[in-house]
Amino acid sequence: MNSVFDIVRRPIITEKSNFQNSTLQQYVFEVESIATKNMVKDAVEEIFDVTVLRVNMINVPAKKSRNLRTRHRTTRRKAYKKAIVTLAPGDSIPVFEGVM
Repeated sequence: MNSVFDIVRRPIITEKSNFQNSTLQQYVFEVESIATKNMVKDAVEEIFDVTVLRVNMINVPAKKSRNLRTRHRTTRRKAYKKAIVTLAPGDSIPVFEGVM
């Protein structure tokens, strides 16, 4: 990997992640599939200038869905890796501010 920006792909913003932001100081990101907890911790600390207490990783499996008209054609969404990052009290990431 070339830089820390290759490790953290994008933030995941859902109702559950908004609840985690506001009450638990946890932020959810989609990360590179070969990233480790230490790599994600270093990348988030360097990009957002915060203190990371803990990182939890989840491999989200691929999902199949069918076309509504024909019901025979199936499409497949890609699998990805998700990281839940817990920050120190008082720290926040401005990407998630104002999203409700």
